[in-house]
Amino acid sequence: MNFADIFNSTGLGLATGLALIVAIGAQNAFVLRQGIRGEHIGPIVAVCALSDGVLIAAGVLGIGALITAAPAVVVVLRYVGAAFLVVYGGMAALRALRPQTLVAADDSAAPAKRGAAAAITTMLALTWLNPHVYLDIALLGSIASSQGAQLQWWFGAGAMLGSIIWFCLLGFGARFLRGFFAKARSWRILDGGISLTMLALGTTLALGS
Repeated sequence: MNFADIFNSTGLGLATGLALIVAIGAQNAFVLRQGIRGEHIGPIVAVCALSDGVLIAAGVLGIGALITAAPAVVVVLRYVGAAFLVVYGGMAALRALRPQTLVAADDSAAPAKRGAAAAITTMLALTWLNPHVYLDIALLGSIASSQGAQLQWWFGAGAMLGSIIWFCLLGFGARFLRGFFAKARSWRILDGGISLTMLALGTTLALGS
């Protein structure tokens, strides 16, 4: 094992991790909304990165194969996750019907912020109740194992780095959109899109496709 091997394996892990993470989904939609509102961004990004780190490590250890070998677990997660996504999608639809704007923090008319505990709980549910994430674990694990015992953890490290980079960009970078979301119409569009995404994902999971 030399530096070139380490670099290539880590780079492959980074690219693979980003390819799986950078997609329209429940987790990313929630992080984006929290980032735009400026609510508990640090804890939310940390929860996402740590959760992905644990999941990626599990994949490298081969736990992903164990999960796919137990279809009953995936089925339970599928229906629980589907129900959660449909409920959250309905909540987003209600927000789209009653859009708010971003206002100054000291404005008495500012909408009440979601508590940190509630935001983190929602983030954990969106992450761990998504059965697709366990399929991603199996995929990452299979690719990591192909790198060999000496390089699989470098591959995993690259995937973890990709997760950290993405969620930091998504969470902390969303503040540059705050001017656009000072308009109620913008929130109607965002929450409408989130609602459609959540409902579509929930329906897809429920149907098993």
